[in-house]
Amino acid sequence: MEFPIIIEIVNWLIFVYACALFISYLLIALLSTSELKKYHSRNRYSDFLKMLSFQKLPSVSIIAPAYNEEKTIVDNINCLLSLKYKDFEIIIVNDGSKDQTLNKIIQYFDLIKTDMAYESQIITKNIRGIYKSRNNAYNHLTIIDKENGGKADALNAGLNYAHNELFLAVDVDSILEPDALLRMVKPFIEETKVKVIASGGVIRVANSCEIKNGRIIKVNFPKNQWAKYQTIEYFRAFTLGRMAWSRINGLLIISGAFGMFDRQTALAAGGYDTSTVGEDLELVVRMRRYMHEVEKKKYKIAFIPDPLCWTEVPESLKMLSRQRNRWTRGAIETIRKHMKMAFNPKYGRIGMISFPYWIFFEWLAPIIQFLGIGYVILLTIFGLLDVKVFLIMTLFVLSFAVMYSFFSVLLEAIYYNKYKNVTYLGNILLLSVMEMFVYQPINMLFSLSGNIDYFFKKKSRHIWGNMTRKGFSGNTDQNSKQN
Repeated sequence: MEFPIIIEIVNWLIFVYACALFISYLLIALLSTSELKKYHSRNRYSDFLKMLSFQKLPSVSIIAPAYNEEKTIVDNINCLLSLKYKDFEIIIVNDGSKDQTLNKIIQYFDLIKTDMAYESQIITKNIRGIYKSRNNAYNHLTIIDKENGGKADALNAGLNYAHNELFLAVDVDSILEPDALLRMVKPFIEETKVKVIASGGVIRVANSCEIKNGRIIKVNFPKNQWAKYQTIEYFRAFTLGRMAWSRINGLLIISGAFGMFDRQTALAAGGYDTSTVGEDLELVVRMRRYMHEVEKKKYKIAFIPDPLCWTEVPESLKMLSRQRNRWTRGAIETIRKHMKMAFNPKYGRIGMISFPYWIFFEWLAPIIQFLGIGYVILLTIFGLLDVKVFLIMTLFVLSFAVMYSFFSVLLEAIYYNKYKNVTYLGNILLLSVMEMFVYQPINMLFSLSGNIDYFFKKKSRHIWGNMTRKGFSGNTDQNSKQN
């Protein structure tokens, strides 16, 4: 085959891939806009607190793993205790903390060790003790102390103890809105035609926000440059991406920091997989697979577009690289474990649309992007690059990407308008342009490192990696997630 023919074939493959990507993004924008409009027209005048009087409000178990959280654990638990809901329990799973996390909880909430028995439906690391408070005000709070086994193992320990209809998996250091439970359970009680097996909600960046007693009292745009880029990224991922996939019931991931599930379905599917570092994605995919293969009935995974959970994002490239490396490895693990679902009509739109999308536009996109850059460099070296065509295509791609980010910012401003600072809009629009030249290339490299670690460094496959958090108080708080 002649060299020019090879170049022509490669050019056409790149063109087809780019067109497919652009079309998918346009469809996502249209679907998310439609669903957001529908959601807000239906809930604009809803008073969610009135749901507290409902007779058949489902019971909820909140499961929050904790590892080395001594500086904020008391405020975090108080935040959970203050949630507006009628029938819920809080299960804090101390996953072998090496600091004073457990002692601080015991002292503040007046806990004592009990001999409570529960059924171990899922095998976990050894449980060292279960604690309850002597104060009746905290009778719905339970602390499970166990040997370190990682986040998935801690969640499974909480699942074993939980006895309510639904459970909310949440990072203990996340900050929830007071009516978060009420909004999250709404799909479970209002959907009558199909079974709702899970619901997710929007997560926002808490960096630089003013926080008091575990509550957001003033929303500020992050001061840190990397946190700013992640704010835009979260707009795209939640306001556009997950909202659109929810519209066609094709959502494959609910954030591990904040997600509600039908407990019996999660248990029947086997609970969380402790062999993966992407336990949130893997559980949702496995629950969907279970519904198709075992229950064989219609079901739904809902998504709530309201900002209900606030979390701290990495503020250093070192921490960001570890996070994105882990996300990539977790996605690869899930894709490989459930590859039989891809292009399989047995699994409906999940097999024919969602799963292929994850393969080609989530997993492979950074690899293709990197190879594309290398391809352009080779063409330039050999004098085969059509500069005019290249510049036109590059300008189109950059313009499209920037407009896509602009659109996500616009939707957030129209429906939520959390950021009130006058300079915010101009700042974030400028950042939307800058991220194409700074943040996106760096993210690509982090994803590539995740692929390299997974396929060529087997010892690194299941390593969570140490995540150092600045903490909402401004102090450095070491939280080492171990698997």
